[in-house]
Amino acid sequence: MLALANNDAMYAVRFLLELLSLFCFGVWAWRKVPSPWRWLAVVALPVAVGWAWGTFAVPDDPSRSGESDVHTPGPLRLLLELAVFFGAVAALYLADLRRAGRWLLAVMIAYQVLAYDRIGWLLTH
Repeated sequence: MLALANNDAMYAVRFLLELLSLFCFGVWAWRKVPSPWRWLAVVALPVAVGWAWGTFAVPDDPSRSGESDVHTPGPLRLLLELAVFFGAVAALYLADLRRAGRWLLAVMIAYQVLAYDRIGWLLTH
């Protein structure tokens, strides 16, 4: 079986999408949270999302070190990943950056299609 998601190029793309997702949450906070809370939200929201991303992991995940702070079933981890990736799309849309949101949606869908084997792995672990 072709393991498309488990190669260095796809790991790099996924890492960039993770960083971009955190950035999108920060953009939403900057544009929609009123001052003086804006500064707190711009930092706290991406940190909270990043913390959840790093903490809840499937043991022996080939895309990570294999370790996890909180052992998470694969389907639940898949929901977390989809929530973060597509939540970033929603964040751009809600921040009135609809064109950027549509482009990011296309990129996120393309990545998920190419990473079909990762989705299958998560659903079975």
